Amino acid sequence: MLKKLIFCLGFALTSVFSLAQENTASPYSYFGLGEVKFRGTQEARAMGGLAITGDSIAINLNNPASYSRLLLTTFSVGGTSNFNTLKTDSEKESAKRTSLDYLAVGIPMGKFGASFGLMPYSAVGYKLQNSYVDDNGTTTTTDDDFTRNIQQIGTGNINRVFAGFAYNFNKNFSIGTNFEYNFGKTEAEVRESITGVQLGTRELNQNTISGITTNFGLLYDGKLDEKRNFYSSLTFSPESKLSSKNYRNTATVSYSSGGTEYVSEFDDQQLPETKLVVPSKLALGFGVGERNKWMLGTQISFVGSKSMVDRYGDSILSEYENGQIYSLGGYYIPKYDSFSSYLSRVVYRAGFRYEKTGLIVNDESINDYGMNFGLGLPVGISKIDLSFEFGKRGTTSSGLIQENYFNIGVGLSLSDKWFKKTLID
Repeated sequence: MLKKLIFCLGFALTSVFSLAQENTASPYSYFGLGEVKFRGTQEARAMGGLAITGDSIAINLNNPASYSRLLLTTFSVGGTSNFNTLKTDSEKESAKRTSLDYLAVGIPMGKFGASFGLMPYSAVGYKLQNSYVDDNGTTTTTDDDFTRNIQQIGTGNINRVFAGFAYNFNKNFSIGTNFEYNFGKTEAEVRESITGVQLGTRELNQNTISGITTNFGLLYDGKLDEKRNFYSSLTFSPESKLSSKNYRNTATVSYSSGGTEYVSEFDDQQLPETKLVVPSKLALGFGVGERNKWMLGTQISFVGSKSMVDRYGDSILSEYENGQIYSLGGYYIPKYDSFSSYLSRVVYRAGFRYEKTGLIVNDESINDYGMNFGLGLPVGISKIDLSFEFGKRGTTSSGLIQENYFNIGVGLSLSDKWFKKTLID
């Protein structure tokens, strides 16, 4: 057990560093709290985000009521590589990011269960550039006209440390809760220059963000008949507010050919502290299946994103409406206890997701569609989960940017009975 604890500690330190890296390339991370990351394991992602069951050797990060369903101590970690194509009506660019999705430990304690871990909540990572001719108020182009260049760069993350507990009322029904501490820093930089003019301006805004959120869950599964089971899940996260300590630096700058910044004069400002809204979320899920054979289910989430605000005050470009997420997915296992065929023990998963994000930009609702599939590869009582996702976010209408993405996710669940008495010393 000592070796496993050392391994987990070492991986946790590596993961803290990984969470600090830029892990999105979405231009829509400019708004709100950034791009909100998927909360769940690769197992759930491969089914379109569906997570309505508890497992004896896998942690369900979506519903804390699942912790008491664990029979073995489980260490889970997962990451995703994102391949993104950004396009407008006239241009196209590609980007690639790799990020850690979660690090968690689940511990069974009889009728009780507990879990703790680390995961990102949201990420900021955009680079936007715009150039236009300033015509000095005239309708024709003259020698007095000049080209103004504006570049916007955003980076940062909000991460989440969580600890949760669950209780089994009986073999069918359990309840659980998570307590979560959110922390992180985001930066937004705006550079403005005029063609032919040596000096330009740069404004840097920094937000240091922290605060507590909670998540509650219920889980039920029972028999429909001799073979089939009925599954249901409910989770609720109430609206919370995070504190943001804000700092601004404005400067007159110039840049060398290699990109080195030279500051001529600057001004520092400690801005008033603000509150950022983490919207409420209610998720309901239902499914039917045969244990260790197949399952088909659906889930709908209602997100109170209408109350959200931007990190730097109200934006003239954006507004918010309440969002919804619809998931449909399931899995199939040919023969989970086959001795002759490994492929018969593999879990085959697939799903579909549609998300109305709640963000409106230039009067266009920003929606997200995803098709998912994946594999659960058994390794003794542990497993490796692979997920693949094709998706599209946004639109090219109204001068906006459409994202076409392909995600490859890998998750690892190591399970063992850690706390057992030694029979022979």
